[in-house]
Amino acid sequence: MLTTLAVSGYRSLVDVVVPLDPLTVITGANGTGKSNLYRALRLLAATGHGRAVAAVAREGGLDSVLWAGPETPQGEGAQGTRRTRPISVRLGIAADEVGYLIDLGLPQTDARSLFTRDPEIKREQLFSGPFARPGTLFVDRQRGGVRVRGDDGWESVDQPMGPGQSVLLDLVDGTARWETASLRSRIASWRFYDHFRTDASAPARRPQVGTRTRWLSDDGSDLAAVWATTTEAGRGAPLDEAVDRAFPGSRVQISVTDGSFRLQLRQPGLLRPLDAAELSDGTLRYLLWCAALLPADPPPLLVVNEPESSLHESLIDPLGSLLAHAASQTQVIVVTHSAPLRRALAEAGGSVVELESNGYGTRVRDQLPLERPSWHWPSR
Repeated sequence: MLTTLAVSGYRSLVDVVVPLDPLTVITGANGTGKSNLYRALRLLAATGHGRAVAAVAREGGLDSVLWAGPETPQGEGAQGTRRTRPISVRLGIAADEVGYLIDLGLPQTDARSLFTRDPEIKREQLFSGPFARPGTLFVDRQRGGVRVRGDDGWESVDQPMGPGQSVLLDLVDGTARWETASLRSRIASWRFYDHFRTDASAPARRPQVGTRTRWLSDDGSDLAAVWATTTEAGRGAPLDEAVDRAFPGSRVQISVTDGSFRLQLRQPGLLRPLDAAELSDGTLRYLLWCAALLPADPPPLLVVNEPESSLHESLIDPLGSLLAHAASQTQVIVVTHSAPLRRALAEAGGSVVELESNGYGTRVRDQLPLERPSWHWPSR
């Protein structure tokens, strides 16, 4: 389980360290940095796929994702000045087993290069414990050089790392500890869900060729296949309960024709089930959340952004129960505007992290210095 998320220099997240629990609710007013925290975590997850540099480039390059305010904010109305410290976006996590941090900086390329939006990975560290320090490091990368701690101390790896290569994906030296591969696998398995499509041409409304499917895709196209997979694995009861809680007396059924899967909802009083194409936007969106949050094999981390969006208020309590049940199976981070959903999740045992911003960049509301999780960024 993740215990800490640390972000520095990413958009409004000048220097934020957030404690994480099995169920963590991120909330705050508009413009306080909730979406930035979500996007920063997605950027960190891209390292597990070897796509961190590409992800920054797609956001417009390092210049576009950097904090736009003064190097040392002094409050509302503070003006920017010339930066004296290295320009960087730094992301890190601590977990029960292995922690990881990455420092992305300005590229050192020929002025004629076509890849000026590509940031460079300046520093990476893998460590045990709540934060990186010399005694807990076991992989330490500084620009192109990597060293690994072995039984006899530190060993330099005979493999220069390119500016866009990560030790998580590209380190092939046999001395690298198994924790590196384990962490990469876990990060690559994190699932992020944000604003499912439910318009008339949404993939979730159309029949799709189905195979056994571990987790719901971002666009929800494999909704019926995920539902069938979960049911056949003997994990369908929570799905049935979630549907009945939201729509009393209703149940989902999956029809298959020549390998094409179609989700249908049978409701009291109707002579036939309604096809996914006939469901209201809110009903379909709720069913998508059911499939995303209650798969047969829960991923190590589920991160959901504003799941209450476009749902009727009558579905907020069922959604809260759905999220709480998911958190009993895996770690869940919820970013939400909804006060009723926040209260429901708090009552279910979730920890609430409220963000605020008043010119100093994003910070955790009422977080005292001694309450802030310990964290250390290495120098370059």
